[in-house]
Amino acid sequence: MSDAPPHFADRLIQRVRTLGHPLCLGLDPHLPAIPALFRRGSMLPGDPQTAEAAHSFLSAVLARYGDRIAVVKPQSAFFEQLGWRGLQVLERIVAQAHAQGTQVLLDAKRGDIDSTAAAYAEYLNPDGALRVDALTVNPYLGRDTLAPYFKRAESDGRGVFVLVKTSNRGSGDYQDRLIDGQPLFEVVAASLNETAQSLQGPQTGWSALGVVVGATYPEQSERVRALLPNALFLVPAYGAQGGGAKDAVRAFVRTTSGRREGGIVSSSRGLLFPDGSQTDDVRTWERAIDAARDRAIEELGSATSGT
Repeated sequence: MSDAPPHFADRLIQRVRTLGHPLCLGLDPHLPAIPALFRRGSMLPGDPQTAEAAHSFLSAVLARYGDRIAVVKPQSAFFEQLGWRGLQVLERIVAQAHAQGTQVLLDAKRGDIDSTAAAYAEYLNPDGALRVDALTVNPYLGRDTLAPYFKRAESDGRGVFVLVKTSNRGSGDYQDRLIDGQPLFEVVAASLNETAQSLQGPQTGWSALGVVVGATYPEQSERVRALLPNALFLVPAYGAQGGGAKDAVRAFVRTTSGRREGGIVSSSRGLLFPDGSQTDDVRTWERAIDAARDRAIEELGSATSGT
Protein backbone atom coordinates (compact mmCIF):
# COMPACT_ATOMS: atom_id res chain seq x y z
CA MET A 1 0.00 0.00 0.00
CA SER A 2 1.36 3.41 -0.94
CA ASP A 3 1.88 6.09 1.68
CA ALA A 4 -0.83 8.68 2.17
CA PRO A 5 -0.15 11.93 0.25
CA PRO A 6 1.18 14.89 2.25
CA HIS A 7 -1.68 16.66 4.00
CA PHE A 8 -2.47 20.12 2.64
CA ALA A 9 -2.93 21.85 5.99
CA ASP A 10 0.16 20.24 7.50
CA ARG A 11 2.28 21.39 4.58
CA LEU A 12 0.84 24.90 4.65
CA ILE A 13 1.00 25.48 8.40
CA GLN A 14 4.51 24.09 8.71
CA ARG A 15 5.69 26.41 5.96
CA VAL A 16 3.95 29.41 7.57
CA ARG A 17 5.65 28.56 10.87
CA THR A 18 9.04 28.44 9.15
CA LEU A 19 8.49 31.76 7.39
CA GLY A 20 6.98 33.49 10.43
CA HIS A 21 4.06 35.05 8.57
CA PRO A 22 0.79 33.98 6.84
CA LEU A 23 0.95 36.19 3.72
CA CYS A 24 -0.74 34.83 0.61
CA LEU A 25 0.05 36.60 -2.68
CA GLY A 26 -3.07 37.13 -4.76
CA LEU A 27 -2.42 36.93 -8.49
CA ASP A 28 -5.13 39.05 -10.11
CA PRO A 29 -3.73 40.55 -13.33
CA HIS A 30 -6.07 43.51 -13.80
CA LEU A 31 -5.21 44.43 -17.38
CA PRO A 32 -5.53 48.25 -17.08
CA ALA A 33 -3.23 48.23 -14.03
CA ILE A 34 -0.35 46.22 -15.50
CA PRO A 35 2.66 48.59 -15.51
CA ALA A 36 4.08 50.09 -18.68
CA LEU A 37 7.19 47.97 -18.21
CA PHE A 38 5.21 44.86 -19.16
CA ARG A 39 2.46 46.13 -21.47
CA ARG A 40 2.33 44.87 -25.06
CA GLY A 41 0.04 45.65 -27.97
CA SER A 42 -3.48 46.91 -27.27
CA MET A 43 -3.82 45.09 -23.90
CA LEU A 44 -7.35 44.09 -24.90
CA PRO A 45 -8.37 40.59 -23.76
CA GLY A 46 -8.55 39.25 -27.32
CA ASP A 47 -5.13 40.53 -28.35
CA PRO A 48 -2.66 37.60 -28.36
CA GLN A 49 0.03 39.88 -26.94
CA THR A 50 -2.04 40.58 -23.83
CA ALA A 51 -1.65 37.07 -22.45
CA GLU A 52 2.11 37.27 -22.88
CA ALA A 53 2.12 40.64 -21.11
CA ALA A 54 0.17 39.15 -18.20
CA HIS A 55 2.55 36.21 -18.00
CA SER A 56 5.64 38.40 -18.13
CA PHE A 57 4.25 40.58 -15.34
CA LEU A 58 3.15 37.77 -13.01
CA SER A 59 6.31 35.77 -13.61
CA ALA A 60 8.41 38.79 -12.65
CA VAL A 61 6.34 39.33 -9.49
CA LEU A 62 6.72 35.67 -8.49
CA ALA A 63 10.46 35.92 -9.00
CA ARG A 64 10.61 38.85 -6.55
CA TYR A 65 8.90 36.68 -3.91
CA GLY A 66 10.94 33.53 -4.50
CA ASP A 67 10.55 31.22 -1.51
CA ARG A 68 9.43 33.93 0.91
CA ILE A 69 5.73 33.00 0.91
CA ALA A 70 3.91 29.74 1.54
CA VAL A 71 1.10 30.13 -0.98
CA VAL A 72 -0.14 32.13 -3.96
CA LYS A 73 -3.76 32.62 -5.00
CA PRO A 74 -4.41 33.13 -8.72
CA GLN A 75 -7.96 34.31 -9.47
CA SER A 76 -9.19 32.21 -12.38
CA ALA A 77 -11.45 34.88 -13.91
CA PHE A 78 -8.52 37.11 -14.84
CA PHE A 79 -6.98 34.26 -16.81
CA GLU A 80 -10.22 32.96 -18.32
CA GLN A 81 -10.99 36.40 -19.81
CA LEU A 82 -7.95 35.89 -22.05
CA GLY A 83 -9.34 32.68 -23.54
CA TRP A 84 -7.15 29.65 -24.13
CA ARG A 85 -4.02 31.78 -24.00
CA GLY A 86 -4.97 32.86 -20.51
CA LEU A 87 -5.33 29.27 -19.37
CA GLN A 88 -1.85 28.59 -20.73
CA VAL A 89 -0.58 31.53 -18.69
CA LEU A 90 -2.27 30.09 -15.60
CA GLU A 91 -0.60 26.71 -16.18
CA ARG A 92 2.79 28.37 -16.54
CA ILE A 93 2.33 30.47 -13.40
CA VAL A 94 1.21 27.43 -11.39
CA ALA A 95 4.29 25.54 -12.57
CA GLN A 96 6.59 28.44 -11.65
CA ALA A 97 5.09 28.74 -8.17
CA HIS A 98 5.52 25.02 -7.56
CA ALA A 99 9.11 25.18 -8.81
CA GLN A 100 9.75 27.88 -6.18
CA GLY A 101 8.34 25.62 -3.46
CA THR A 102 5.09 27.59 -3.13
CA GLN A 103 1.64 26.02 -2.90
CA VAL A 104 -1.14 27.22 -5.21
CA LEU A 105 -4.68 28.01 -4.09
CA LEU A 106 -6.87 28.56 -7.15
CA ASP A 107 -9.56 31.14 -6.40
CA ALA A 108 -12.32 29.88 -8.69
CA LYS A 109 -15.33 29.83 -6.33
CA ARG A 110 -16.81 26.83 -8.13
CA GLY A 111 -20.20 25.46 -7.22
CA ASP A 112 -22.45 23.12 -9.17
CA ILE A 113 -24.18 19.77 -8.97
CA ASP A 114 -23.37 16.11 -9.62
CA SER A 115 -20.97 15.42 -12.47
CA THR A 116 -20.23 19.12 -12.96
CA ALA A 117 -18.91 19.43 -9.42
CA ALA A 118 -16.85 16.30 -9.97
CA ALA A 119 -15.35 17.88 -13.10
CA TYR A 120 -14.46 21.06 -11.19
CA ALA A 121 -12.87 18.88 -8.52
CA GLU A 122 -10.39 17.71 -11.15
CA TYR A 123 -8.48 20.91 -10.37
CA LEU A 124 -7.43 18.99 -7.24
CA ASN A 125 -6.41 15.83 -9.06
CA PRO A 126 -2.62 15.38 -8.77
CA ASP A 127 -2.70 13.77 -12.23
CA GLY A 128 -4.99 16.42 -13.73
CA ALA A 129 -4.25 18.90 -16.49
CA LEU A 130 -3.99 21.84 -14.07
CA ARG A 131 -2.65 20.68 -10.72
CA VAL A 132 -3.33 23.07 -7.85
CA ASP A 133 -3.07 22.44 -4.12
CA ALA A 134 -6.37 23.96 -3.06
CA LEU A 135 -9.55 25.48 -4.47
CA THR A 136 -12.23 27.94 -3.32
CA VAL A 137 -15.80 26.67 -3.62
CA ASN A 138 -19.33 28.03 -3.21
CA PRO A 139 -21.63 26.10 -0.81
CA TYR A 140 -24.96 27.63 -1.74
CA LEU A 141 -26.17 24.75 -3.92
CA GLY A 142 -26.05 22.44 -0.91
CA ARG A 143 -23.68 20.18 0.99
CA ASP A 144 -23.94 17.37 -1.56
CA THR A 145 -22.30 19.63 -4.15
CA LEU A 146 -19.22 19.94 -1.91
CA ALA A 147 -18.69 16.20 -1.61
CA PRO A 148 -16.46 15.77 -4.72
CA TYR A 149 -14.04 18.40 -3.41
CA PHE A 150 -13.89 16.87 0.06
CA LYS A 151 -13.26 13.47 -1.51
CA ARG A 152 -10.25 14.87 -3.35
CA ALA A 153 -9.03 16.57 -0.18
CA GLU A 154 -9.10 13.26 1.66
CA SER A 155 -7.66 11.03 -1.05
CA ASP A 156 -5.06 13.36 -2.56
CA GLY A 157 -3.93 15.68 0.23
CA ARG A 158 -5.61 18.75 -1.25
CA GLY A 159 -7.34 21.73 0.39
CA VAL A 160 -10.85 23.15 -0.04
CA PHE A 161 -11.86 26.66 1.06
CA VAL A 162 -15.61 27.20 1.39
CA LEU A 163 -17.13 30.68 1.13
CA VAL A 164 -18.65 31.57 4.50
CA LYS A 165 -18.44 35.33 5.19
CA THR A 166 -17.02 37.16 2.20
CA SER A 167 -15.32 40.55 2.25
CA ASN A 168 -17.54 42.49 -0.16
CA ARG A 169 -19.95 45.13 1.13
CA GLY A 170 -22.99 43.30 -0.18
CA SER A 171 -22.17 40.03 1.55
CA GLY A 172 -24.78 40.72 4.19
CA ASP A 173 -27.59 40.74 1.61
CA TYR A 174 -27.74 36.97 1.98
CA GLN A 175 -25.02 35.84 4.37
CA ASP A 176 -26.39 37.83 7.33
CA ARG A 177 -30.02 36.79 6.83
CA LEU A 178 -31.42 35.01 9.86
CA ILE A 179 -32.35 31.33 9.63
CA ASP A 180 -34.18 30.30 12.80
CA GLY A 181 -32.52 33.21 14.54
CA GLN A 182 -29.00 32.44 13.27
CA PRO A 183 -27.18 34.29 10.46
CA LEU A 184 -26.85 32.20 7.32
CA PHE A 185 -23.05 32.40 7.39
CA GLU A 186 -23.11 30.77 10.83
CA VAL A 187 -25.47 28.07 9.57
CA VAL A 188 -23.03 27.31 6.75
CA ALA A 189 -20.06 27.27 9.13
CA ALA A 190 -21.77 24.96 11.60
CA SER A 191 -22.72 22.54 8.82
CA LEU A 192 -19.04 22.11 7.91
CA ASN A 193 -17.69 21.21 11.34
CA GLU A 194 -18.06 17.44 11.07
CA THR A 195 -16.19 17.36 7.77
CA ALA A 196 -13.54 19.73 9.09
CA GLN A 197 -12.89 17.37 11.97
CA SER A 198 -12.60 14.38 9.63
CA LEU A 199 -9.99 16.16 7.48
CA GLN A 200 -7.57 17.09 10.27
CA GLY A 201 -3.88 16.88 9.50
CA PRO A 202 -1.99 14.24 11.50
CA GLN A 203 0.92 16.56 12.27
CA THR A 204 -0.65 19.95 13.03
CA GLY A 205 -4.31 19.15 13.72
CA TRP A 206 -5.44 21.79 11.24
CA SER A 207 -8.05 20.77 8.69
CA ALA A 208 -7.81 20.54 4.92
CA LEU A 209 -11.27 22.11 4.96
CA GLY A 210 -10.84 25.86 5.11
CA VAL A 211 -13.26 28.77 5.01
CA VAL A 212 -13.20 32.21 3.44
CA VAL A 213 -13.80 34.98 5.97
CA GLY A 214 -12.97 38.56 4.99
CA ALA A 215 -10.68 40.83 7.01
CA THR A 216 -13.42 43.48 6.81
CA TYR A 217 -15.59 41.48 9.25
CA PRO A 218 -13.38 40.65 12.27
CA GLU A 219 -16.25 40.16 14.74
CA GLN A 220 -17.96 37.67 12.47
CA SER A 221 -14.66 35.88 11.96
CA GLU A 222 -14.47 35.17 15.69
CA ARG A 223 -17.95 33.63 15.58
CA VAL A 224 -16.92 31.42 12.67
CA ARG A 225 -13.81 30.36 14.58
CA ALA A 226 -15.96 29.27 17.52
CA LEU A 227 -17.95 27.03 15.15
CA LEU A 228 -14.92 25.72 13.25
CA PRO A 229 -12.04 25.51 15.73
CA ASN A 230 -9.61 23.66 13.45
CA ALA A 231 -10.53 25.01 10.00
CA LEU A 232 -7.97 27.07 8.14
CA PHE A 233 -9.10 30.61 7.38
CA LEU A 234 -8.48 32.30 4.05
CA VAL A 235 -8.72 35.99 4.87
CA PRO A 236 -9.06 38.30 1.85
CA ALA A 237 -9.37 42.12 1.86
CA TYR A 238 -6.12 42.82 3.71
CA GLY A 239 -4.41 45.97 2.51
CA ALA A 240 -5.96 47.74 -0.47
CA GLN A 241 -9.51 46.68 0.45
CA GLY A 242 -9.25 48.19 3.91
CA GLY A 243 -8.52 45.28 6.24
CA GLY A 244 -5.70 45.79 8.74
CA ALA A 245 -3.18 43.14 9.78
CA LYS A 246 -4.48 42.74 13.33
CA ASP A 247 -8.08 42.39 12.19
CA ALA A 248 -7.00 39.91 9.52
CA VAL A 249 -5.55 37.50 12.11
CA ARG A 250 -8.11 38.21 14.82
CA ALA A 251 -9.67 34.74 14.56
CA PHE A 252 -6.35 32.93 14.37
CA VAL A 253 -5.58 30.77 17.41
CA ARG A 254 -2.90 31.55 19.99
CA THR A 255 -0.53 28.59 20.23
CA THR A 256 1.73 27.45 23.06
CA SER A 257 4.59 29.30 21.37
CA GLY A 258 2.67 32.54 21.75
CA ARG A 259 2.09 33.05 18.05
CA ARG A 260 -1.26 33.11 16.28
CA GLU A 261 -1.89 30.61 13.50
CA GLY A 262 -4.76 28.98 11.67
CA GLY A 263 -4.90 30.50 8.23
CA ILE A 264 -3.50 32.70 5.51
CA VAL A 265 -4.06 36.38 4.72
CA SER A 266 -4.40 37.37 1.08
CA SER A 267 -3.56 40.59 -0.69
CA SER A 268 -3.47 41.17 -4.43
CA ARG A 269 -3.77 44.79 -5.57
CA GLY A 270 -1.64 46.13 -2.73
CA LEU A 271 1.17 43.74 -3.64
CA LEU A 272 0.84 43.67 -7.43
CA PHE A 273 0.28 47.38 -8.00
CA PRO A 274 1.84 49.29 -5.09
CA ASP A 275 2.71 52.98 -5.20
CA GLY A 276 5.69 53.56 -7.45
CA SER A 277 5.20 50.43 -9.55
CA GLN A 278 3.52 52.19 -12.49
CA THR A 279 6.75 52.72 -14.38
CA ASP A 280 8.74 51.52 -17.35
CA ASP A 281 11.97 51.41 -15.35
CA VAL A 282 12.97 47.95 -14.12
CA ARG A 283 14.85 49.04 -10.99
CA THR A 284 12.10 51.41 -9.90
CA TRP A 285 9.50 48.68 -10.36
CA GLU A 286 11.56 46.13 -8.43
CA ARG A 287 12.01 48.52 -5.51
CA ALA A 288 8.27 49.19 -5.34
CA ILE A 289 7.36 45.49 -5.43
CA ASP A 290 10.00 44.60 -2.84
CA ALA A 291 8.90 47.38 -0.50
CA ALA A 292 5.25 46.26 -0.64
CA ARG A 293 6.28 42.64 -0.08
CA ASP A 294 8.52 43.44 2.87
CA ARG A 295 5.94 45.72 4.48
CA ALA A 296 3.19 43.08 4.29
CA ILE A 297 5.47 40.36 5.63
CA GLU A 298 6.53 42.58 8.52
CA GLU A 299 2.98 43.67 9.37
CA LEU A 300 1.55 40.17 9.34
CA GLY A 301 4.55 38.71 11.10
CA SER A 302 4.12 41.27 13.88
CA ALA A 303 0.36 40.71 14.05
CA THR A 304 0.73 36.96 14.44
CA SER A 305 3.50 37.29 17.01
CA GLY A 306 1.46 39.72 19.10
CA THR A 307 4.05 42.49 18.88
